[in-house]
Amino acid sequence: MLKKVNSKTIIRIFVVAFALAIVITSFLFFYQTLFANPDEQQITENSHNSHAKDNSGMAYIASAIAVSGACIGAGFAVSSVGAAAMGAVAEKPELMGRSLLYVGLAEGIAIYGLIVAIIILGKV
Repeated sequence: MLKKVNSKTIIRIFVVAFALAIVITSFLFFYQTLFANPDEQQITENSHNSHAKDNSGMAYIASAIAVSGACIGAGFAVSSVGAAAMGAVAEKPELMGRSLLYVGLAEGIAIYGLIVAIIILGKV
């Protein structure tokens, strides 16, 4: 028989999985830098440009974190606001337009994250 799982437990599992994914991604991104042999490194006149290319990977990670964090926040906001709005509409149907406005405002959080990601990627 399946056991009922608390929503806080599910959220904790997702937060731990997200943090683990960030750690693994960061390790894979910096693998060559961490374990590079200093004797094999050569300084070239294009070293400044190659350094800029290395930082572009961090911009992609930052934009992914901005979008994913905003979408997770928007999901929580829409779930709570949507449930409350549908409960209010069930009691008073004339509140439908006002409740859709609140749900739309909660969804706007995801768009703010997307705008931040576009700004970050525009700097690369």
